[in-house]
Amino acid sequence: MNRLAGVTSPYLLQHAENPVDWWPWGAEAFAEARRRDVPVLLSVGYSACHWCHVMAHESFEDEATAAYLNEHFVSVKVDREERPDVDAVYMEAVQAATGQGGWPMTVFLNAEGEPFYFGTYFPPAPRHGMPSFRQVLEGVNSAWTDRRAEVGEVAGRIVGELAGRSLAHGGEGPPRESELHAALLGLTREYDPASGWLGGGDTRFPASMVIEFLLRHHARTESEGALEMAEGMCDAMARSSLFDQLGGGFHRYVLRQQSNGTLVPHFEKMLYDNALLCRTYARLWRATGSDLARRVALETAAFMVRELRTAEGGFASALDADSDDGGGKHVEGAYYVWTPQQLGDVLGADDAEFAARYFGVTEEGTFEEGASVLQLPQGEGVVDAGRVESVRRRLFEARDLRHRPGRDDKVVAAWNGLAIAALAETGAYFERPDLVERATEAADLLVRVHMDETARLARTSRDGRVGANAGVLEDYGDVAEGFLALAGVTGEGVWLDFAGFLLDTVLAQFTGEGGALYDTAHDAEPLIRRPQDPTDNATPSGWTSAAGALLSYAAHTGSEPHRTAAEGALGVVKALGPRAPRFIGWGLAVAEALLDGPREVAVVGPPGDPATVALHRTALLGTAPGAVVAVGQQADGEAEFPLLAGRPLVGGRAAAYVCRGFVCSAPTGEVDVLKRELGVRV
Repeated sequence: MNRLAGVTSPYLLQHAENPVDWWPWGAEAFAEARRRDVPVLLSVGYSACHWCHVMAHESFEDEATAAYLNEHFVSVKVDREERPDVDAVYMEAVQAATGQGGWPMTVFLNAEGEPFYFGTYFPPAPRHGMPSFRQVLEGVNSAWTDRRAEVGEVAGRIVGELAGRSLAHGGEGPPRESELHAALLGLTREYDPASGWLGGGDTRFPASMVIEFLLRHHARTESEGALEMAEGMCDAMARSSLFDQLGGGFHRYVLRQQSNGTLVPHFEKMLYDNALLCRTYARLWRATGSDLARRVALETAAFMVRELRTAEGGFASALDADSDDGGGKHVEGAYYVWTPQQLGDVLGADDAEFAARYFGVTEEGTFEEGASVLQLPQGEGVVDAGRVESVRRRLFEARDLRHRPGRDDKVVAAWNGLAIAALAETGAYFERPDLVERATEAADLLVRVHMDETARLARTSRDGRVGANAGVLEDYGDVAEGFLALAGVTGEGVWLDFAGFLLDTVLAQFTGEGGALYDTAHDAEPLIRRPQDPTDNATPSGWTSAAGALLSYAAHTGSEPHRTAAEGALGVVKALGPRAPRFIGWGLAVAEALLDGPREVAVVGPPGDPATVALHRTALLGTAPGAVVAVGQQADGEAEFPLLAGRPLVGGRAAAYVCRGFVCSAPTGEVDVLKRELGVRV
């Protein structure tokens, strides 16, 4: 029976025609397991997951495997991007039991949702010491049938251990200068200046949250070491195969090949990575004026708008790693890699030889089957820039004729919040009103489709139809962050209002004792454990993203409850920052803003007036950590932003007020004076 046909998740829809009798996550599935007295197979993945596709093809599309599953299990399929709470709870159990995790995640549960056996990908036949999927199924069924008491004991012990874990979140206030300095020293020890990457090991992920901390720390303290690390990491990512050298945008991560040391990407492209990195490079340009940072920021923004924007104005979640290689076979990276022969077919002999040297394309290949991933091993500035641009354009146009990777076109609220912030700021910095307009359209979609009249958010939508799953803390924090950035760029106070509605929900529904935050609301569906994680993963944690938005909103409005909540939430950064700075970068960045004030900038002047426009753009280009910006003027005693209230024009001309805690320095109408006050460097 096909129960997945009506869902909004493209990942679940990929499995709708499987012979496996899938159920979506819900009480009905567990009631069925209870009625039949069989265990639940929980399979968690996401649309762009390469190994999820592999296991689906090998096992879930296999008639014999499906028949065994249907007879002995209730099979539940979950999209981790729609239900990050379900994913987090069971991933914690998997990692505790096995020491590792990943997707697809395969967990066996009883009818109460209690896990008793775990794994990730299982092959169709034994491989490298791994049992086959059929062997796992038969073993679990045997244990369930013949050793039920043992299964119950294991499940009870696991749930008890998870429930007994408590989070020491600080409780002694936010980080001080000493903790932030210790975090910087910790990052210095993990940073490899020769390669520009952070951390050891062969797998390298982008570190956008850490880079934001480093940029803010440099802006506040003038630490050259912090800036050098930020520049080094950004340079390494932009020149490697992590960055799409033809079409812009970033892949998920890179893996160093043992054979030749080449960094090869995992080719999926996620909205969240690209939104975060677009903002990172735009802010690096703001701090340094780097031409490379400007190019990468704008090309990443162009990628998001060109390939991820939906018909409704939002942004799709991801592009797959795999695509048709032209011969009917789905191959990872087929859309992106090149052989010397393919270069020659597009460019001709001379330009092909030039492109091969410039992008590191070899006869042996740096990826698989003689193909190479494009990177910039020689750097830029050493060859004719016009020739490089001509080659890039022609290769991009030729690549555009290939079979394109699939797209997961669901709209995730949190990731769209990140995209709104990135596009609004990138558009403002580089005077690209079209990017600000794209950010505004995405924000409109979130308000119209995802946000109800009580300021509760839905996690996802697809084709303009809202999904059934409630928003989690990261949705509220990231969407509020996007709305606050959009308010500062556009001068439209309605976005500040919407951010306030969402953050009031954070205070009412997600906040516990002593400033602790939970990933799910107080009235959310109960799971075996209420998820609560302050550490960053591929995106800022819900905990610290909410803390940052609470702090910015308090700076805009003077709200003491919101500032108190932000300071309370930062207690966990005080505890974790010195010990694990790589994993709480966004929290460290928020702490930098708190130590700096953050500064509140009110630009008062007639809309469209050249002096107002110049002061407003200068304020947005300021590097003061976490500074908030309001622009406009009072009309009939009313102001769209609280920061504008009681702040008049100076001598009938536009002026800027720079404040901390609503205590302001003397207003100025001079751009150069404002630049000095806010640390403008470009």
